[in-house]
Amino acid sequence: MESQIKKTHQQLVSKQITCTALIQEKLDLLQQNTHNSVNTLLDTIALELAAKVDAKINNGESIGLLEGIPFGIKDVYMFQGTNTTASSNLLKNYKSAYTATAIQKLLDAGAIPIVKENCDSFGHGSSSENTIFGAVKNANNPNLVGGGSSGGSAVNVAKDYTVFSIGGDTGGSVRQPAGYNSVYGLKPTYGRISRYGLMAYASSTDCVGPLAKSIEDIRIVLNTMSGKDAKDQTTYQSEDINDADILNSNTVKSVGYFKNFIDSDAIDTQVKADFLKTIEKIKAKGIEVKALDFFESNTLVSTYYTLAMAETASNLSRLDGTNYGNRIESDNLKETYAVTRSENFSEETKRRIVGGNQVLSQGFSDAIYLKGLALRDQISQSFDADFNDVDIILSPVTPAAPPEIGNSLKDPLAMYLSDAYTVGFSLAQLPTLTIPKGTVTGLQISAAKKNDDKVLTFANFLNDVL
Repeated sequence: MESQIKKTHQQLVSKQITCTALIQEKLDLLQQNTHNSVNTLLDTIALELAAKVDAKINNGESIGLLEGIPFGIKDVYMFQGTNTTASSNLLKNYKSAYTATAIQKLLDAGAIPIVKENCDSFGHGSSSENTIFGAVKNANNPNLVGGGSSGGSAVNVAKDYTVFSIGGDTGGSVRQPAGYNSVYGLKPTYGRISRYGLMAYASSTDCVGPLAKSIEDIRIVLNTMSGKDAKDQTTYQSEDINDADILNSNTVKSVGYFKNFIDSDAIDTQVKADFLKTIEKIKAKGIEVKALDFFESNTLVSTYYTLAMAETASNLSRLDGTNYGNRIESDNLKETYAVTRSENFSEETKRRIVGGNQVLSQGFSDAIYLKGLALRDQISQSFDADFNDVDIILSPVTPAAPPEIGNSLKDPLAMYLSDAYTVGFSLAQLPTLTIPKGTVTGLQISAAKKNDDKVLTFANFLNDVL
């Protein structure tokens, strides 16, 4: 699909449309939508910014490529002066005191934020049902989940309510909803984009990630947000990815896939059959394909959730109603803390805090948490070895199609296991992209660290092949 950013830019420059009319059209769609993808409309801010873009164009001034382009923000990013709720009761009235670095870079480029988007509370979930704003409904079938935790972001892109949206990916929270709603979603290399101003879930795997309807739009937004930030010491300086370079498919000579993902009893038969057809089409183009050994899905999920829950318990300890959040008074300070957190956190968030405190507690940390850290190192080393043999690793995004709304809430373990194909790439901090091709929930393309360009290159190749 052609770049919506470039198409919209050309329409603005040639005065086929005004920026104000474009923004109002998107705001109207968001206001009317029945998919529960909206937490807060940013109508006043958006229309003020649109008027400034129109004034520049009418004065004969040039505008940047992203200037006037409407986008959405997952409701876990700080945007000064706006509600940032994390889809939670605890922060339902919280207003951001500052703006996240990634969002500020988009604002500096002239992009216009129009909506804060529904998500699982604090990013805790794989279906966008753990939210005070109601379950996000799938863009293709409203009886199914929108995916999580960036479900609202994926649905808004899929329904053309936004040209692109900014989600957050910790264990698959951009890639999985992108697959569920048939759009592109990227988890870049950890550290390529600053996490400053993103509410922390699991700090060692949290990533800022764009969702869009084309690879070119993903590239444009990625370049804009990337770069070193003094406010996030995990960031590094990266080169811009050139549009011409990622059209050269000759840079990818070999592709690997994990045998145990495909031979698993958990994978849907249709997903397996479609994935194997994709492998055959890749072979037919002269690319070497290798079946690789990897950790079992249960090991990956257990390792990820052990570490993620531990980091969640630590990161959310600050939210007790004293400095942040909806405080509920009780008989004494200790009771006030307990009631505030018990009443305001979702069941899933409480489950993760309890689990995190358990694995960090005396007598358990050595046996569980430290073992999880050691396994994460082994997983990273396994990927390093694999990328000495292959350029790209390809996998299904999920083992099955999206579930019906309500099913995930009944069975949290099944929800955790649905992340089996995404969490490994998160633990190893690898660039990984979902493309809406190949299986019912798409395909996942991954490369070695800092090879985000190679991921986009192979995505372009698959667009031509599939």
